[in-house]
Amino acid sequence: MNYEVVVTCAVTGAGDTTSKSSHVPITPKEIAEAAIDAAKAGAAVAHIHVRDPETGKGSRDPLLFKEVVDRVRDSSTDVIINLTAGMGGDWVPSDEDPAMPGPGTDMISAEERLAHVLECQPEICSLDCGTLNFGNGNEIYISTPPILREMATLTKNWGVKPELEVFELGHIRFANQMINEGLILEPPMFQICLGIPWGADQSVDTMKAMKDHLPKEAKWAGFGISRMQMPMAAAAVAMGGNIRVGLEDNIYLDRGVLATNGQLVTRAIEILERMGSRALSPQEARTQLSLRGAD
Repeated sequence: MNYEVVVTCAVTGAGDTTSKSSHVPITPKEIAEAAIDAAKAGAAVAHIHVRDPETGKGSRDPLLFKEVVDRVRDSSTDVIINLTAGMGGDWVPSDEDPAMPGPGTDMISAEERLAHVLECQPEICSLDCGTLNFGNGNEIYISTPPILREMATLTKNWGVKPELEVFELGHIRFANQMINEGLILEPPMFQICLGIPWGADQSVDTMKAMKDHLPKEAKWAGFGISRMQMPMAAAAVAMGGNIRVGLEDNIYLDRGVLATNGQLVTRAIEILERMGSRALSPQEARTQLSLRGAD
């Protein structure tokens, strides 16, 4: 059981959710305001993607990240900034020649995947620890061992804590290898990501199995998507972990009721408080996670 919980809010993501809910933020101003609102509701960490303001599609433009981060930092609200580093690994084989990239492919180098992290210097950035079939189409998310080792080395040199995002047990196996190689700042920090097609299923059994493969000194959180967001949050707290909620993973507060990020954070904190726990402040979370700026 975790009685002192770090709550992360993933405020927008990169998926096609903007057409399904007007609450999903799109512009840098909207994304920054969503991060601030989540913090005011009690989230210690804001996990941030950016979107093309014109199309609403996910973007990796460092200037958009910089605008969001500057807006959050210029506000009077304290929140730990966690930037995604998952963009730039998309491969879609061409219908004409599967050996060649087709429309939707966006493959870049490790250094390019971290360009916005170098620019913004957040406390945390995500590190997706392996390759994954993403959905029922031909899209594959690719993170090879050399790419991951280079990204881990760069973030370590910059003093940015990588959040090791693991979607199945093989990802944990490789993350543990990077830890053994000294590429990850201690203590390692994991995010157990459940329910994404076609990664690990979202169930209590799956979360426990993955948690049991983490290093004993690891700090970890877990999340589920859609209607399993709150059940998986409760399971993570019961197993000693931290939690993540937000519109990246689920757009509903109740059946048929669209949520805001702040409402999802409020609901999650209500649940953990009924379990006898409390949500940590950003500064308390920095200390627990051994981030820069910790006491």
